[in-house]
Amino acid sequence: MIAIELPAGPAVALVLDSPHSGTLYPNDFNAAVPPARYRRAEDMYVDELFSAGPGLGLPLLAARFGRIYCDVNRAADDLAPGTLDDAAGMALAPSAKARLGKGVIWTATPPDGAPLLAAPVRRADYEHRLSRCWWPYHAALAGLLDDARKAAGVVHHLDLHSMQPVANAMHEDASGSRRPDIVLSDREGTSSGPAFLHAARAALESLGFSVALNDPFKGAEILRRHGNPAAGTHSVQVEVNRALYMDVETFVKSPRFEETRTRLTAFLAAMRDWVAAR
Repeated sequence: MIAIELPAGPAVALVLDSPHSGTLYPNDFNAAVPPARYRRAEDMYVDELFSAGPGLGLPLLAARFGRIYCDVNRAADDLAPGTLDDAAGMALAPSAKARLGKGVIWTATPPDGAPLLAAPVRRADYEHRLSRCWWPYHAALAGLLDDARKAAGVVHHLDLHSMQPVANAMHEDASGSRRPDIVLSDREGTSSGPAFLHAARAALESLGFSVALNDPFKGAEILRRHGNPAAGTHSVQVEVNRALYMDVETFVKSPRFEETRTRLTAFLAAMRDWVAAR
């Protein structure tokens, strides 16, 4: 349910992960809406946009399961009790995202928050999703980061995502707000030292992208769990505007796809060189 692509040659201490580009929905996924609705939640093609990473010496981890089936960028207990058929005795901690229907198991579908599930999720299925998807993904990412940090002393990490061009009712920024080309996040300075964040911003802006920092996204569970600059792990989240590479209604790649991938490959090369020079 996960894929790891390692560099063929010498690795650089810069790890990539794409947690939301998966397209597999196992048999216990019981949706009340058609794929054209729930697939809007996928970070479509993000793993492809950054697929040059391993050729540049950068390991790339990607989830193959759909994010709404099991969202590894949420805490394992980030779930409203009503999502399950039996939550008795469970210490769940639903966040604001879970209350919007975007917890570790989604209960709503974009853009308007329509109900996603045909019935509550069985408690056993929730536990199975964690053991099959959530824990293996975080273990794989921790392993890649640990290996790189042991080899180099410090590791840098780009957590790769995409965003809708315009905020909708399931977002925390005002519905209708237009987004820039790229949003970079470091949980307000807690998941990375400032040098890495600002190097990423400078590299992207030099390639003609408009960039915002920590607005409207600040980073979620992956950065919270793995980013630890005091211990030598610097994690930054990258959100790419889908209008740069796809039609958000038909899910088809746009004529700009290859151009955007080429520019993002140049971004990865610039960050590889920045990391290697430190």
